[in-house]
Amino acid sequence: MADPRLFPSGSDDRRDDSGRRLYNPYQDLNIPYKQLYDLPTSPEFLFQEEAIAQRRSWGENLTYYTGIGYLGGAVAGAALGLRDAARGAEPGEPAKIRANRVLNSCGSSGRRVGNTLGVIGLMYAGIESAMVAARDRDDWINSVAAGLGTGALFRAANGPRSAAVAGAVGGVLAGAAAAAKQVGKRYVPAL
Repeated sequence: MADPRLFPSGSDDRRDDSGRRLYNPYQDLNIPYKQLYDLPTSPEFLFQEEAIAQRRSWGENLTYYTGIGYLGGAVAGAALGLRDAARGAEPGEPAKIRANRVLNSCGSSGRRVGNTLGVIGLMYAGIESAMVAARDRDDWINSVAAGLGTGALFRAANGPRSAAVAGAVGGVLAGAAAAAKQVGKRYVPAL
């Protein structure tokens, strides 16, 4: 192996007495890192139409709404479980039993509520993405229709009346969220 002291950093190729050029294993190590990692600063798109639309893809949408629904539901369910465990605690109970009751109650409620909200997020994202693909527009109508469809589909097993009420509630909630988003864009300063 070559002795690095023979080739100080930045030195040109040196020739020995026989006229042959000596190999310098360190000659390419002084390249600026910006040349090595010349990465684009903005997303690359194949078609100009894709660059114009500022929207997540259907897969990203599905993952986002499902994950947010599950995470939010798990946290809310754990809080409900903590409340139920605190109410169910008996005086004089050992700390081990109380801790066990809290963990069991938080885990059980967190799983149940998290799964429910995750499924609702999954259905909402699927219906909203289908509406965007069908209408070729991304506006508040898609959100309201997705909320309406999600509520109706989620409660369809309980009968048509329950599905209609849940659909109306889902549509109103999605419409309120879309309106709040527009108000936020207009009146809240960008940070």
